[in-house]
Amino acid sequence: MSFCNSSIPQPLTFVLAGIPGLESSHGWFSVPFFLVFVISVIGNTTILCIILVERSLHEPMFLLLAMLSVVDFSLVSVTVPRMLGIFWMNAKEISFNACLTQMFFIPSFYVMESGILLAMAFDRFVAIWHPLRYTTILANNMLVKMALAVLARAVAVLTPAPILAKRLESFQTHVIAYSYCAYMAVVQIACGDISDHIVYGLMVIVASVGFDLFFISLSYGLILHAVFRIPSWEARGKALSTCGSHLCVIALFYSPVVFSVLVQILGYHMAPHLQIIIDNLYFLVPPMINPLIYGARTKQMREWVLRILHCRGD
Repeated sequence: MSFCNSSIPQPLTFVLAGIPGLESSHGWFSVPFFLVFVISVIGNTTILCIILVERSLHEPMFLLLAMLSVVDFSLVSVTVPRMLGIFWMNAKEISFNACLTQMFFIPSFYVMESGILLAMAFDRFVAIWHPLRYTTILANNMLVKMALAVLARAVAVLTPAPILAKRLESFQTHVIAYSYCAYMAVVQIACGDISDHIVYGLMVIVASVGFDLFFISLSYGLILHAVFRIPSWEARGKALSTCGSHLCVIALFYSPVVFSVLVQILGYHMAPHLQIIIDNLYFLVPPMINPLIYGARTKQMREWVLRILHCRGD
């Protein structure tokens, strides 16, 4: 329950604080944010172009990687430009409807990325457990169904967020102590009973990240079971190497979430600016690092990037 001695009616505009307590350092923060944006756009565009041009890459693993790049590109496109506007031009005001739009799209792309990582874990499971039926099981129609399921889950889980936020009638302040319109950040400045909103927020985490992490762990448990039944150490190493890039991406993507949840469970209270910086890592680091990981660890991608660089060098 959030009680207010004084309240304001639902405002037409909110003010995004950026990173509270570190306003004087916003200019410095803008440098890594801008670099992340540029590297993410270049990296994910390169991945998409390579997969589009090279027909030999039109197979399940790389088509799923193309989906991941589309979502990563979308994620940085809806988050970073707005943050840079706050850091560079002090453009902190955001209309209520624009805030609701951010509230839906930013976490939606995050949930989509989590779903695609689950699909990629299933891809590796099929490749190792059923190698002879790999292309049959993961035919194009199956990939389309998986993509539609990922999209539908994100829409179903996140559509209530702006609807519930729209129903909030009074607020303690019109300043959101965040760098974007996060659902819980808006709910926390509302007056009245917000217990239903907190329950909904927990349900979103369980239905997306919790669900995906469980089945990703299950997939890799079965993969390890299958790999360690292979008598040849060389064959084991080769089988595991096909999962290396995906495991790196999974660790990178879920680490900030798991860290934040553990911190809250253990009752440790982080400084608000530190919490916001860690929350921003959810949306900034994976889109930048994913293309670098797949570009460095995937032979076909590496050869294409080297070919592009060689042509430019000539």
